[in-house]
Amino acid sequence: MPGTSVDQKTINNIWDIPDLLPISREGFQPWNIHIIPRAPHTCKNYLSPNRRDFYKIMYVTKGIGVFTLGSNTYHIDSPTILFIHPGEIISWKKLNKESEGYVGFFKRKYADRYLSLRALIEKYELFTDINKSVIRLTQDDIAVLNPLFAQMLEAEKSGGAMAEETMQAYLQLLLLNCTRIANYAEPDAISGDYKHLHEFFHLLEKEASKINYVNPIRLKTATAFAEELFIHPNYLNALLKKHTGQNVSVHIKGRLLEQSKIFLLQTDWSLEDIAYAVGFADQSNFSHFFKKQSGMSPANFKKNHIL
Repeated sequence: MPGTSVDQKTINNIWDIPDLLPISREGFQPWNIHIIPRAPHTCKNYLSPNRRDFYKIMYVTKGIGVFTLGSNTYHIDSPTILFIHPGEIISWKKLNKESEGYVGFFKRKYADRYLSLRALIEKYELFTDINKSVIRLTQDDIAVLNPLFAQMLEAEKSGGAMAEETMQAYLQLLLLNCTRIANYAEPDAISGDYKHLHEFFHLLEKEASKINYVNPIRLKTATAFAEELFIHPNYLNALLKKHTGQNVSVHIKGRLLEQSKIFLLQTDWSLEDIAYAVGFADQSNFSHFFKKQSGMSPANFKKNHIL
């Protein structure tokens, strides 16, 4: 495989990379659509094991890496654009130091605000049909797409009342042009490792996304997850350690912490209810867990993040 290996053993959780998320450690970002140049912001290795509230477009004009989208794996060694639905589990492993292009994000509520944008998303299925989500590009395609990203970036920097309106117009042109190009990439053969990784994170998300104070988390240990996946706990731990640098327990705690934050900010549940939902017998143990993982108490987190 071409390219020089760079930090291949380390893949971050996407929530550890604030510049790739609409929610940072400092609080909620005010934007609904956001464009980032891939250079000079070198794209880090990362793994996104939980679903998000935003669509993502990854536009690679230079750079080599391995991208996984759900259970599909793609070797990216030529210009490519990738459309990522909020519900997809993804990872990116860089294989050289080059990084050019753009990364774009827009929130679900932004897409819902503009009916024509929502109609294009639904009609052409770039985000919803995994077989259409990765498109190989020619230099002629780049000549068309580069100005669209540049115009969106300029509109965002300029600000003003019409900025988001302008950006969605360019976003629609981007979707139409990519549908016209339609050079959909075939996924590479997926390894057993990535198959098990995807199955683990899919199961973790499935378990975490359906919990509430009357239906608490069901699987909480490496042994419990391994039994569901019909593999040995030691193998599952070794697999995650190899590809993410963290064991099963760290991933479970990280996902439960994110779910706890959502409950704190988006519900009026008591701390007792939240504690029970995420698997703690009492509020005291939950508060200790939350402070150890996040650096602040649940009460202080909620106070500091009220919109």
